[in-house]
Amino acid sequence: MRTVHYRDIVVAVKEMCCQAAFDLPDDVVRSLKRAMRKESSVLGKSVIGSLLENAAVARRDRVPLCQDTGFSVFFVELGSTVAVEEGRITDAINEGVRLGYREGFLRASIVDDPVFKRKNTRDNTPAIVHLSMTAGDKLRTVLAPKGGGCENMSALAMLNPSDGAQGVIDFVVQTVVKAGPNPCPPTIVGVGIGGTADRAALLAKEALLRPLSEPHADHEYATLEKTILDRINSSGIGPQGLGGSVTALAVHIETFPCHIASLPVAVSINCHAARCAERIL
Repeated sequence: MRTVHYRDIVVAVKEMCCQAAFDLPDDVVRSLKRAMRKESSVLGKSVIGSLLENAAVARRDRVPLCQDTGFSVFFVELGSTVAVEEGRITDAINEGVRLGYREGFLRASIVDDPVFKRKNTRDNTPAIVHLSMTAGDKLRTVLAPKGGGCENMSALAMLNPSDGAQGVIDFVVQTVVKAGPNPCPPTIVGVGIGGTADRAALLAKEALLRPLSEPHADHEYATLEKTILDRINSSGIGPQGLGGSVTALAVHIETFPCHIASLPVAVSINCHAARCAERIL
């Protein structure tokens, strides 16, 4: 059995919070540069240029890409032969978030009671932690901060199996078009298909973690991703909703087996600041 110390997790998470807030991933930067070449609107090109300049300034000056530094969402893979020493992994993650948001001067955006008191916790905790067990002796932690503007555009539909691929296409495109400028396009669109309602929603979030240049491994789903992306980009919403031919940078689909009577489909939209950080301990 291999041990990972509680304090090492805290330090890693603290560093990840600042990295995700300051450094737009390289695959997103490359995708924005391709989008600027493709964009048909002069105003749209100018908007994408400003987004790239913003990313460069954030990286250089170590300041947040966006004032909304997001809900801290973690995807954690704990190896079956790994034990956390001197504490619980969720506590370590929350302590790391607390320190990272304080030391990085990142905005605290979380309220303790969602309906009545809505008092800010003042340190961006608690984080959301999706924990899964895997083989091996490694602890892999991925942070994907989620801003409120794009998270509010999430949607779930329990389609009829007879709706098939066309039903999926129509629902995803309608969701993105209805969102309009609210999620700060150009966006990345995560789609979860299958499982149950809760699993489909998680799949949609996980789909956002895939590198933007990487299509689905299955040819049929890769084709479905491209079909949906083309439909979205023909909507005319454009960068920041100001019109143009690039409304989304990518559509990513993840699937899971489902009940014979069901076809759950969830959509999770990420803004152009598709922030992410990873550590392996």
